[in-house]
Amino acid sequence: MALAIQLGVRGLGRVWPNPAVGCVIVKDGRILGRGWTQEGGRPHAEPVALAQAGMAGRGATAYVSLEPCSHHGKTPPCAEALVAAGIARVVTALEDPDPRVSGRGHALLRAAGIEVATGVLAAEAAAVQAGFLSRIRQGRPMVTLKLATSFDGRIATVTGESRWITGPEARHLVHAMRARHDAVLVGGGTLRADDPLLTVRGMGAVRQPVRIVASAGLDLPLGRLAGSVPEGPVWLLHGESAPLAAQAAWRAAGARLLPVLQAGAGLDPAAMLQALGQEGLTRVFCEGGGRLAASLLAAGLVDEVIGFTAGLALGAGGLPSLGVLPEGPLAEAPRFALVETRAVGGDVLHRWQRI
Repeated sequence: MALAIQLGVRGLGRVWPNPAVGCVIVKDGRILGRGWTQEGGRPHAEPVALAQAGMAGRGATAYVSLEPCSHHGKTPPCAEALVAAGIARVVTALEDPDPRVSGRGHALLRAAGIEVATGVLAAEAAAVQAGFLSRIRQGRPMVTLKLATSFDGRIATVTGESRWITGPEARHLVHAMRARHDAVLVGGGTLRADDPLLTVRGMGAVRQPVRIVASAGLDLPLGRLAGSVPEGPVWLLHGESAPLAAQAAWRAAGARLLPVLQAGAGLDPAAMLQALGQEGLTRVFCEGGGRLAASLLAAGLVDEVIGFTAGLALGAGGLPSLGVLPEGPLAEAPRFALVETRAVGGDVLHRWQRI
């Protein structure tokens, strides 16, 4: 099962709206087939592994990191494929909460006389499936907030200079993190200040994440991001009152526009994520800026924080990594539990999960 879970990781960022599932076919102590959900979500892990195993898989055990699907979509149900292949036993980590499955896959297997065991390495599988589970259960993608700062919490100097606070090793790792998310999200201020591409670079040929900018008024420059639409999709979250001329200009550049409710001068963070969940996104990598990050934190919508801390100080005049959070007692501040810390080149990575 551990191998099946790790195989599933290979699909992260590549298979939405599907879950990133892994499957291993074993018989007499030998691995006969291995598979994971392929790019774009098809084919699923089980038929890939079954094809490798072939006729030798009859009477074997299939280890699958999520309950096999039982509904007819773009492909036949994986549960039926396991039955047709003559699999004798199926071991899964999690029941699929998708209402189209939700126990029906396990029931179909049992009805065919296949022995079924579930709950094996469930916590480990749930960690990999966090984005898919969030979309199904909460209607929104999992959000990872990335902060790269000086050790006094600044992301730019008083003059706005920010390249580069962290070293090349940290920046390379950030590209790898982007590749394992469905989308990269920034606020309009970040686009106006840096005009970033937000693409995955230095990783070879990879499926580019959706690049998303949140801007209530669409007061954004038609710069590098607009010109790079052929490299990967660009979505814009905007308020319903955004100027029609700006909307038309971005549509002409090839961007997709998603109107969402506003909250004051900005966009409602919960409405933004619900809109992204409806579009099928499961994992969003937020790279700021400070106002957007603060709004997500204040709304309790950040699931994981990944910080890169560099060994330099920029002082009180530097730009802080977070915008203003609502006033309140310390006990009500957003809190996270430390799950990892390590050196990355000359910087320190620290990863935190919401308590």
